[in-house]
Amino acid sequence: MNVPDIRWLQDLQRLLPIRSQYVVSGSIRDSFLLPLDAASGSATLVPFNRALWEFLKSQDYSLLLAFDPVDGLRVYPDEAAQRDLAARLFDVKLADGCQQMSLESLSKLMKKISAEREVRCALVLDFASRISRKPEQLSEAEHRFFVAAEKISLNASAIVPRQKGGPPLYNPILWLVNRAQDLPSWFTLDSERIATLHIGKPDFEMRQAAAQQLAPLFAGFADAQADVRTQFVKAFTEGTDGMSLSALADITELADRQKLAISDIDDAVRCYKVGVLDNPWRKEYLRDKIRDAENFIEDRVKGQRPAVIKTLDILKRSVMSLTGAQTRSVGSRPRGVLFFAGPTGVGKTELAKTLTKLVFGDEAAYSRFDMSEFAEEHTSARLLGAQLGFVDSEAGGELTNAVRQKPFSVVLFDEIEKAHPRILDKFLQILEDGRLTDGRGDTAYFSETILIFTSNLGIYVEDNHGQRHENVKPGDSYETVEFKVRAAIGNYFKFNLSRPELLNRIGDNIVVFDFISAEVAAKIFDGMLRNVARRLQEELKLQLAMPAAVRDDLLARCIRDLSNGGRGIGNQLESNFINPLSRALFEQELTGKQRLTVTAITEADKVISLSLQLA
Repeated sequence: MNVPDIRWLQDLQRLLPIRSQYVVSGSIRDSFLLPLDAASGSATLVPFNRALWEFLKSQDYSLLLAFDPVDGLRVYPDEAAQRDLAARLFDVKLADGCQQMSLESLSKLMKKISAEREVRCALVLDFASRISRKPEQLSEAEHRFFVAAEKISLNASAIVPRQKGGPPLYNPILWLVNRAQDLPSWFTLDSERIATLHIGKPDFEMRQAAAQQLAPLFAGFADAQADVRTQFVKAFTEGTDGMSLSALADITELADRQKLAISDIDDAVRCYKVGVLDNPWRKEYLRDKIRDAENFIEDRVKGQRPAVIKTLDILKRSVMSLTGAQTRSVGSRPRGVLFFAGPTGVGKTELAKTLTKLVFGDEAAYSRFDMSEFAEEHTSARLLGAQLGFVDSEAGGELTNAVRQKPFSVVLFDEIEKAHPRILDKFLQILEDGRLTDGRGDTAYFSETILIFTSNLGIYVEDNHGQRHENVKPGDSYETVEFKVRAAIGNYFKFNLSRPELLNRIGDNIVVFDFISAEVAAKIFDGMLRNVARRLQEELKLQLAMPAAVRDDLLARCIRDLSNGGRGIGNQLESNFINPLSRALFEQELTGKQRLTVTAITEADKVISLSLQLA
């Protein structure tokens, strides 16, 4: 098997002749794939110290010492030859395999190692982030230790072992830290002999090699055909984009425990990401529900047939796992992305709720974020989580927490154009990679979510003087509304935000809603009036009746201004009917009454009154 070279080891090899110390951060707790058995051609996943030692051996190093603040000093590997060498050269006295050391003793050891000229040796300072309590407020002993370490880095020189010879190389000291800023800033900035190494997440080639190595551990791999094996490795590699090699090993262990076979690799990866093995997207009943969904949706969202059809097309595409099928790699992108645009009050939010009810059977599976609350840059900490060390960093972000708690859900971002542009930048990662890591380092996976953005972009536009004007208006054809709104959305992302890449990630998933027509408004009105009648029956045990003339009068009052859509109709119904009805009923004795008839609506001095008959 061809195992790719490990980048940070290549960097270390390049820098060993010119740098004495290294601050190593990033994926230091990951596993690394090494071809340890040249005869069989197989590779092995090993931790950091093993990978480092195998590299040092190849460079003719004889000894590796490892220190951490808990166990103290150890010899790696823990073998007799290395222990004897450590005892002879550095007076290392192990008890139960380790030796406790003070910072002063550790400083002296570092000085000896840097100056050792008999054999090549190295020192790893593990958990170096925990050596000082606060890097910006060092105690006297800590300050003395880091000053000594800086001086050692500058005074060290590349050595040629007296007996073995070879090129001049430093005896390196490697500081393993969670973050580079965990050490005093002056320590790494003021010494040219200290280099920083960042270990990144494994790339596609490395994950592919690891997947090939782990594949035989999956049930059914030995009996699988070559093309099935190839497809397994491809799915395993693509599905673990952004993960560590340790995560790949954990997925393999999880598959073994859950009795998942080679054909179930997608389920194994999803189970690792979101903690749920069952996949509701593959349920047959969901296909049946979506197949008959048009009437269900149009019963709640009226007069938006083009938007409903477009939404259902995108939903069917998601259920059939064909989202992004035109690309070579789908990765872990969200299950579906919808961008609802159009006038206010036309049903955008209602369609999101209806979609949630349709897919998950419960509107509680719907998480809503009003993006007008995230107009300031500092609010990103609330949405996405504060960086570690800042206030509330341990709380995580509202968005990342919501997705972790409900990985199969609809996430609605209302009025997305009101969010701060730097917050919108985060959506690039969500839409492209389907994941987001908060300040605690916890990753939320969006691969099973449907993301819905709503926007009023394109309804009004500003002229050269900053004055707002109607871009589209009631009475325009749907084709005109769709064309102008789409154009305005494109201009906003391209020219106002200078983020055309974000528009590209949304793609053709923009769904434009039409204005409410008078015919549709009447249907919405009737639906709301039925809701009022139902409430009267439930709360007061009264059956509502209304002559056609009264209903027509009330309808005319409620739909005379459709600029605010369905929400405006509801507001007018409340002012013209519910409020005067409540006032009138409040004065009545309702005991024993079963039928309420509204016989007339009158208005005097802008006060609306109802004439009632109770029976």
